[in-house]
Amino acid sequence: MTAEIKIDTALERERDPVGAIQQQLRAAVERLTLPQTVYELLRLPMRAIKVAIPVHLEAGGYRLFEGWRVQHSDVLGPTKGGIRFHPAVSEQEVTALAMWMSYKTAANGLPLGGAKGGVRVDPRALSVRELEQLSRGYVRLLRNEMGPRRDIPAPDVNTDARIMGWMADEYMQLVGQSEPGFVTGKPLVLGGSPGRLEATGRGVVVTVREVLRARGQRLAGARVAVQGFGNAGRVAARRFAEAGARVVAVSDSRAAVYCEQGLAVPALIAHKQRTGSVGGFPGAEPIGQEELLTLEVEVLVPAALENAITEELAPRVRARVIAEAANGPTTAAADAILRQRDIWVIPDIVCNAGGVIVSYFEWVQNTTGYLWTARKVERLCEDKLVQTCAALLGCAEQLGLDLRQAAYTLAVERLAEGLRARGRLNEQGAPR
Repeated sequence: MTAEIKIDTALERERDPVGAIQQQLRAAVERLTLPQTVYELLRLPMRAIKVAIPVHLEAGGYRLFEGWRVQHSDVLGPTKGGIRFHPAVSEQEVTALAMWMSYKTAANGLPLGGAKGGVRVDPRALSVRELEQLSRGYVRLLRNEMGPRRDIPAPDVNTDARIMGWMADEYMQLVGQSEPGFVTGKPLVLGGSPGRLEATGRGVVVTVREVLRARGQRLAGARVAVQGFGNAGRVAARRFAEAGARVVAVSDSRAAVYCEQGLAVPALIAHKQRTGSVGGFPGAEPIGQEELLTLEVEVLVPAALENAITEELAPRVRARVIAEAANGPTTAAADAILRQRDIWVIPDIVCNAGGVIVSYFEWVQNTTGYLWTARKVERLCEDKLVQTCAALLGCAEQLGLDLRQAAYTLAVERLAEGLRARGRLNEQGAPR
């Protein structure tokens, strides 16, 4: 094994997600004693496309919205990744997310590459008609860069099944034939997969169960704190409670609540739907957002924002296991501190992979023209995650790595194998 890669503290202070992923890539390449060429071929996306999408506003006139589609690697198959609509979207963010997707699909043994898309927009400021124009315009401008055998979009932040339905319809009108495999996460009536909406949250619980088992602990009775009560956090909290865990704290963007005896999760979900926040839930006490991250629990689930657990916060974390339901919730410097403190971090590219696994299953169903039952989808997704966790834990133990290092090692090893199999590397490791 080679020496640990030193964290670039200046880079870390800038919270550069692309740089952080490149550090993980470089470390894995050196750990596996792969040619430097592997790093060079994977450190940047193979393609980044910027578009300007015109929307005819109902108030009159047009407005251009900036959008991106970044395709990182197609070594293992067609690229795959969501499209987000958010006012803070940038090319750097989309690039980092595309790279994460490549390593996520590779680590989980899927025959897919990684991509991501985004449009800089506040969708709440658009009417339904304007939002549909924007969605269809994105597809029109990128139709030659996407497709069921090339690059497969999916929902992400502020996009949903309805928007995927518009995009699927636009693409099929443009190509003049039925192509339900163009997008995943679409409505069931258009070929969407049962179980897709809950897949990420369910997968979080499966990975936590497997990691706790490796630590000699049980999920039943474990105390759990969940930061973020969107789709992934909400589903995970409900599934944790159903498995016998004690969900003691939950937060959303407005408030955080705590109950030592455990929150009644179904009632909390209903309260959130009724009031718009977890705040004021009967029988729970309010706590600070940061306080939730430092509670003494067996499992902490950051399911909200990137960089939630920082170098400053990491020394105060008291969880035994951190399950990254969000993408990139732990900074590189925080990771090093948590590793020294023997706090296990289930990395995002494994922990929240349930969504992309079921998206893959949706694509397979569209390709074959046969829809599976929700029960079959859930069983196959759990089987895949259990296999990934076994490989992850085995790699970590064999090489003396933490779980994130092990995940990137598995991913990079598979990507390098793909490069060789395609003839993109010669025997000496030089590109061809």
